[in-house]
Amino acid sequence: MTEKQQNNPLHGLSLDIMMTELVDFYDWKVLYAAMRLECFNLNPSMEASIKFLKKTEWARERVESFYLYRFKQMPKGTAEQFELKPRARGFADGIVPRKPQELTVELLDEQRAKATENYEEMKSKKERPRFGSDKPRQQDAYAQNRDSGSKSGTKRAAPSQDPSNPWGK
Repeated sequence: MTEKQQNNPLHGLSLDIMMTELVDFYDWKVLYAAMRLECFNLNPSMEASIKFLKKTEWARERVESFYLYRFKQMPKGTAEQFELKPRARGFADGIVPRKPQELTVELLDEQRAKATENYEEMKSKKERPRFGSDKPRQQDAYAQNRDSGSKSGTKRAAPSQDPSNPWGK
């Protein structure tokens, strides 16, 4: 009994056909600029690239993701779908692949520069003080009243001298 197959443009598609479609629509330079795989840069050939992709799972997944989301322009999935390999991802019924995205080396360089800029901006926001001010946080009363004579290395508040206080604070 055969299972109903997921709606996935990669189902039944061989690596040879996928690479032929990609190289015919884009060229080796655009593929290298998009995916940064050296098999697309140094003396690129269909045979060598396919051999490399068959042996290297992470590179094959990168090419399959590029095929799905840039070439076929399928909608981005949920976080759970991105944990799956591209061939295991499914799409809702009725969603069909669209026309390939037009890419150039210059456009890809611009997109990469913008992504780097956004990453640096996000990273700098995380390094800022937590409360949006450059002033150090005020210490609370507990921290100001710590006992400096503790042998355990942890500082504790001095006990209360009030005999009517059963908690010693």
